[in-house]
Amino acid sequence: MKFSKLSQLALVSVFGLLVATVLSGCMIVTIDYVYVAGAAGTSGGSTGQIEPFAADSQTGALRPIHTAVDSGGSKPVSLAASSDYQDLYVANQGNNSIVHFTIASDGSLTKKDSVTAAFTPNAIAVSTSGQYLYAVGGSNPGQLAVYSLSSGAIGNLVATVNLTLPGYTSDVIIPTGVNVLPNNGAVFVCAYDQSAYNPGGTVTSAANPGWLYSFSVGSNGALTPAAGSPYQAGVKPSDVASDATNRFVYVTDFASNQLIGYLIRPGEVLNFMVNGPFRTGYEPASVTIDPRAMYIYVANELQNSITGYVIATKTGTPSVTASTTGGAALGTDSQPVSVLVDPALGRFVYTANYLGNSISGFQIDPNTGTVTQTQATPYPTTIANPAAIAAVPHGNHAIQITYP
Repeated sequence: MKFSKLSQLALVSVFGLLVATVLSGCMIVTIDYVYVAGAAGTSGGSTGQIEPFAADSQTGALRPIHTAVDSGGSKPVSLAASSDYQDLYVANQGNNSIVHFTIASDGSLTKKDSVTAAFTPNAIAVSTSGQYLYAVGGSNPGQLAVYSLSSGAIGNLVATVNLTLPGYTSDVIIPTGVNVLPNNGAVFVCAYDQSAYNPGGTVTSAANPGWLYSFSVGSNGALTPAAGSPYQAGVKPSDVASDATNRFVYVTDFASNQLIGYLIRPGEVLNFMVNGPFRTGYEPASVTIDPRAMYIYVANELQNSITGYVIATKTGTPSVTASTTGGAALGTDSQPVSVLVDPALGRFVYTANYLGNSISGFQIDPNTGTVTQTQATPYPTTIANPAAIAAVPHGNHAIQITYP
């Protein structure tokens, strides 16, 4: 049967539309850029590296997009992105450096500047105002340092605070995590007293071992301890996070397998959540809160898993109902040490797996907080021992924002 020329043109148009529909349905749309920091090469090395990945908007699957770049030092342990997602910072323990990179529209990184800290850094955080970078580390004494930021560049040292314990001023305090309240009004530092908690070593202090420091931030970056700070925080706190409503702060206790919750009161005074602490998996190493302030996720280092919680809106109480999908769905690769929720849509959870040399991915049910593993997880890294993870939204995708 022959077709008229008009019919042939119509048939070609329909076929072309079908092909375009199929291709667009298969197209990979990047929602976030995800970065992990670790050692050079999968066999290890002395140089630190940062490796970028792109996250698919539909499945959360990750794919490498650029060759890993030098972190500017060795043994990177912490990553922090600016709130405008134009800058990335890495703390390197090997040379005590904090290095600034700019993030291009294709996710590539360019090293810009760096500073050398007066101590070995353990963790860093950036204020949402883009004015300050906070670093914690050292041991005798443990310290919190504040650096000014100007258009992303690391500037002068604004303030340094020695982290001591009243009544036990000679104790060795090890800071492990730092967090800036989203409204920039407070900074929190979790730390443990090595003189009171020293497995396999000598204990010389009767002090409580775990602590959380709270500081209010002045207009010039000056830090003022909150009344009653520091506050008890279990045995060996490992990480700290605050929610987007500026009302709650949470600390993971690595030694006692617990999540400790606090209410933030005027003056950055903290009160314990009366029904806490809350059970986690074994050796919780890192904690994150989704952008909507609805769910908490904890990476359990020894158990190779994550634990999810629903946050009660009024009280901040975390409920483990977010974990009802079962153990298999919550499994990561070996030794997850850092965890985040993607900032673009708050739909995916990722962990950096230190011994697995990989990233594990999970998709969040936005209505319940339960998670399922993303397609083809875990995702191998070319760097060894990934110790830190960060992410920034890509393009013009909507970003989840919670208004207090």
